[in-house]
This record gives sequence, structure tokens and C-alpha cells, in this order.
Amino acid sequence: MIINLRVDYTIADIETMENVSKDIHAIFDRLQDKYDIDEYVEISTCNRNEFYIHNDCFDFDEPLLDNLNDNIIVEYGDDAIMHLLRMTSGLESMIVGEDQILGQVKDSKNKSTKEHHCGDVLDAIFTKAIHVGQVVRNKTNINRGFVSIGSAAVNLAENYLGSLEDKVVLVVGAGKMGKLVAKSLAEKNLEAIFVANRTYYVAVKLAKDLGGEAILFDDLNEYLKNADVVISATAAPHPIITKERLENIDADYNNLFMVDIANPRDISVDVKELGVKLCNIDDLREIAQLNKEHRKEEAIEAEKIIDYEFNLLKESFKIMEIEGIMANLRYSMEDIRRRETQKAILKLADVDGSVKILDKLTNSIVNKIFYDINSKLKAAAKNEDEEIIRAAEYIFGRE
Repeated sequence: MIINLRVDYTIADIETMENVSKDIHAIFDRLQDKYDIDEYVEISTCNRNEFYIHNDCFDFDEPLLDNLNDNIIVEYGDDAIMHLLRMTSGLESMIVGEDQILGQVKDSKNKSTKEHHCGDVLDAIFTKAIHVGQVVRNKTNINRGFVSIGSAAVNLAENYLGSLEDKVVLVVGAGKMGKLVAKSLAEKNLEAIFVANRTYYVAVKLAKDLGGEAILFDDLNEYLKNADVVISATAAPHPIITKERLENIDADYNNLFMVDIANPRDISVDVKELGVKLCNIDDLREIAQLNKEHRKEEAIEAEKIIDYEFNLLKESFKIMEIEGIMANLRYSMEDIRRRETQKAILKLADVDGSVKILDKLTNSIVNKIFYDINSKLKAAAKNEDEEIIRAAEYIFGRE
């Protein structure tokens, strides 16, 4: 059974997501202890935390999944798979059509594969999901223009300030999200842009691309007091900009605008007490809704592609189900062929070339017999003819 366990922006604000993510990890740990789960993929972004689990020991009435927090979504089987296909296609993103989720899912799958947690079933599902995401973007305009959380954050700053022209902007975090922010900022006529990152050479590279300046993370305070806009997107597990930190800098923050697009959050809410205007992922929802309205028609086309590819995936799973039966059948037939060929060789040992002729003949016979059985079993799998499949399993199964 496939299970998707998640919390995301659709039902939870940023604070709730932070808290519920801990609950989801605790639930997964309990499931792991109970079932010794080998096959799973975790997806964690600023807008979601999810686990995809494959385990045939689960049932729909698993007690550990009863009476969960209302902000935890649990989906099984086809529903879980369809959610993943929609997600890689950009339809489940806050900013509909954004490309980043596709890369994030790829990274999650690769990490799981590297750690030996992505078995045949999840590998097939995630490979299909990534393919679907690519097809949707190639065949529709769902990602037309620049769409990302980063661009939405810059849009939010512009809406508040009227314009970013001649503003001093500080970007904290030069990872993937920081780069998206920086791309959008590069188009603005800024007075200056500074990039801070714990790994300095990463900040240097991004700043060079922007025509900005990299700063040491230890020098952050000096640049905070002179900034007009701060956009923070690090992977820190706790806030890095707090009211206490700003108070120690001793500056007037009434005109400072901050956007926090990290999860967990980088900027503590109490900075507002100093007059700072602070926005986070929750404040991007209005921009996200406008973006969704503009992409309605493309989303309809994307849904058609998803449905088609989903049906192909289900067919491939039906074939996977009988592959074991076919492997057993092939093994049995090959075993019989070898034994009978050996008997015939002993009887025809005095005939020139008999060994090669017999081997080719018997191999050809087995291939022709196996081809017909294989074709009929595949047809039975596609038609969900369980009676034929179970009969074949009984007849051709190995002891």
C-alpha cells in the first residue's frame, strides 16, 4: 500500500506547519518502529512536509493513523499517487506552475535512493511523477513567465513600498530560494544589493551574478541597520533575526520591510514591536490566488495530461504484479529445457553438430511457448482478471 502523510499550506499557516511537521515526524517514527519501513521518501519545502511510504503491512484502519491532528492529511493508494503527480506538475503549489517543486521532488527521490529507501514501487511512482511534471511544462504554459515564491516575495515588497528603485536590499540565504529572490531583484533598479550566507563563497557567487556584494554572516548586524528591505530564506532550524538582535543594533526600523520565506521561520514575530513591517509565507496567499486565476486554462490542460499518465502508471503496476509469475515460469521452462536437451545430447553424441542444433531448437521452442503465455498474462493484468492471474501464480509458482 502507498500512503502519503503530509501537512501543507492549503490547510495550515506557517506556524501550524512548523509545529505539525514535528508531529508528522513523530508519527513516521512510530510507524517505523512498528513496521520496520524500508521504502519511503520525505519531501520538505517552505510550503509542505510530506512522507511517501510503501508498505504492504499497512491497512486503512491502521490505529497509528487514527484521530490525528486536523492539519495532517493522510491519503492512500491512487489518491496519494495522484497528489504527487499534481504536485510535480505545479498544480499543488502556492504559486501555481512554479518550477522549483519539480527539482525539490527530484532531490528528495535521489536522497532516498542514496540512502536505500526508494525501492522498486516508489522508484516507479516518483520516476513517473517527475516525467509528468516535465511533460506538463513542455506541453502547456503553466509556468509561463517568472513564477516562484521568490518572485512573489519581491512582488510583496513592491506592493508595500511602491517601488524598489534606489532601495538597499539584503538577501539572507544564498540557497535555491535565495537565488530565486535574487533573480527577481536583479530586474529592479536597486541602489545596492547585499547577500549574506553562512558559507561565504556561496554568497560571493550569487552576489557576482547579481552585480551585488557578498557579506560575511558575522557582519549581518551592520547591514541590517542600513537596509530598506530584508528577504530571508535560510535553512536554519531557528530564527536568526530576532527583536533582541535588532535592539542591540540600535537603529530606527520603522521603515524596514522584511519578508521571511523560510520554513522554519528565520525572523521572529516580535520584531514587529520595533516598528518593522514583517511578512511571511502566509502573506503571499493573495498574490498566489491571483496567479492561480491567471493559469486556470493551463491547469485544465495539465489535468488532462496527469489523468492520461496516471492510467499508464496503473497499467505498468499491473504488469509489475505478474512479473514474478513470469520470472518463475521462465525459470521452470529453462530448467526443463536444459535437462531434456542433456538427455537428447547423450543419445545423439555421435552426430556431428548435434549439441548446437539441439540447443538452438529447444531454446526456440521455449521462447515461442513463453511468448504466448507472457502475452496472455499481460492482457489479463491490464484487464484486472484476477482469476487468471491467481491461477497462473498457482500453476507456475515455484515451491
